[in-house]
Amino acid sequence: MGRVKYLLIILAGLLSASVSAHGVDDGTRQFLANNQGMAIIPFAYIGAKHMITGYDHLLFLVGVIFFLFRPRDILIYVSLFTLGHSATLLFGVFYNTNINANLIDAVIGLSIVYKGLDNLGGLRRLLGFQPNTRAAVFIFGLFHGFGLATKLQEFNTGQDGLLQNLLAFNVGVEIGQFSALAFILILLAFWRRYDSYLKLSLMTNTLLMSGGLILAIYQMTGYFYGY
Repeated sequence: MGRVKYLLIILAGLLSASVSAHGVDDGTRQFLANNQGMAIIPFAYIGAKHMITGYDHLLFLVGVIFFLFRPRDILIYVSLFTLGHSATLLFGVFYNTNINANLIDAVIGLSIVYKGLDNLGGLRRLLGFQPNTRAAVFIFGLFHGFGLATKLQEFNTGQDGLLQNLLAFNVGVEIGQFSALAFILILLAFWRRYDSYLKLSLMTNTLLMSGGLILAIYQMTGYFYGY
């Protein structure tokens, strides 16, 4: 029970942070509102910070790599996720594709639920077959990219230097993702030395699903009640 209580406290902390993870601090908000023209370094920094503090994205990545033990498999799955969110991030902002942020973030929450359920073999039992996990990671990556795009679309960044700024933001996102992923992999590599890794896999993925479900419910509530 002590371990369960400790994990629940961690989850609660992550969820409270993740609810505001897509929020923009005052300094960034002011910069985005006032920026004119190309600003490579600031946009790269904002992208990196957004990914590192984007706990919904990171929770999904934890689910993706939780049962991946070979570096080649990790590289393939993370690359698919990267390709997906990079494509829709650039497309969404450059072509001003407007999608409700609450709906997108709700799907992102459900992507965490999906991956946790998939890790536990629940999808095979429910559907009678195993969905293509690589395709699922890529498709959810598309939604995660739209989630990033909706945040930039909240600000009138202007057309001057837009493509360069978007590319810089995307590079920053990848730098942030790589940094966070390296930290996560170090922690998982250390934990995998102990029997508790597999023994607590059910609890860990259940907590992931619970977190994703709470995020989805929160965002859908925001969609219907306008916050």
